[in-house]
Amino acid sequence: MLTILGNWVHRYFSDEEAVLLAILLVSSLLIVLTMGAVLAPMIASCIIAFLMQGLVQHLKALKIPHVVAVSIAFLVLVGFLVLAFLVILPGLWYQLKNLFAEFPRMMGEWQQLLLVLPERYPSLISEAQVKDLHDLMRHELGELGQGIVTFSIANVPVLMAVLVYLVLVPILVFFFLKDSQTILTWCASFLPRKRPVMSKIWAEMNLQIANYVRGKVIEIIIVAVASYITFALMGVNYALLLALAVGLSVVIPYIGAAVVTIPVAMIGFFQWGWGNELFWLMFAYGVIQALDGNILVPLLFSEAVNLHPVAIILSVLVFGGLWGFWGVFFAIPLATFTKAIFNAWPLADEAAQLSSQEP
Repeated sequence: MLTILGNWVHRYFSDEEAVLLAILLVSSLLIVLTMGAVLAPMIASCIIAFLMQGLVQHLKALKIPHVVAVSIAFLVLVGFLVLAFLVILPGLWYQLKNLFAEFPRMMGEWQQLLLVLPERYPSLISEAQVKDLHDLMRHELGELGQGIVTFSIANVPVLMAVLVYLVLVPILVFFFLKDSQTILTWCASFLPRKRPVMSKIWAEMNLQIANYVRGKVIEIIIVAVASYITFALMGVNYALLLALAVGLSVVIPYIGAAVVTIPVAMIGFFQWGWGNELFWLMFAYGVIQALDGNILVPLLFSEAVNLHPVAIILSVLVFGGLWGFWGVFFAIPLATFTKAIFNAWPLADEAAQLSSQEP
């Protein structure tokens, strides 16, 4: 047993860069797990700066000086935050409040619809089961409403921290964009001069992950805006809430679109019942999803992420369970990063060859 373990360690950790890379990965994971809440502004700023680096590079390609390009990107970020907190969030809160106020009527209609099932299919479902299901749904909705009220009252310090982050994060993003090369050079000074494995991983990250994350943000915005315009023109209630849900659904491949279909169909049903309006709503929703999958995604993601669907779903489950929404959002980039590490990891018989390739 010790011989097998020794051979495995020699095969995967015979190269000093492999050992250093393993230490860096474990240390980074421990820091995020133990100090993630404290470092949240710094991590968020790094991610946002990473997303906006593409805009800075495009501006610099137009012969715009670096400081001016960074300032323009910073103003774009501040403008988006102002738009979100002065226009989008108040609208979302108003629609969410109206939705909770309308829940009793919806529950009544839902109960009437369920009560028809025992009459038509008495062998499959009984009135007692329908009543239990209705009571369960009413209880869960009551718990949800109570949780929202409790959150709004008991988490005032958290809301104050959010306000602090709104000031701190943009400032950090500005300096990360402005001094990105200096920061990267400083970090690289602590690493070995010959680092073929890290260079290979960084190249794949910069090529695939950066394009994916930026493209995903653009996809969310385009799908959400298109959905809002469509729902608003059709007169759908809670158009902003549904548009936000449809936009965020693109974060989870293969699952998000199917899950969001339920609230879209339910809102349409409770508003119009079984009618032509509901049919046209679902048709428009299907067209949006089809255009997203067949036109928008190929345009945005020219560098396709070569991952098997099973690997994508597994990464969503694992990273989502660890870090919630952000774990889901970055599941595919993290899976790609993991794959890049496995592909570039030096084995005992490849270490010498990799080292000889580094100038």
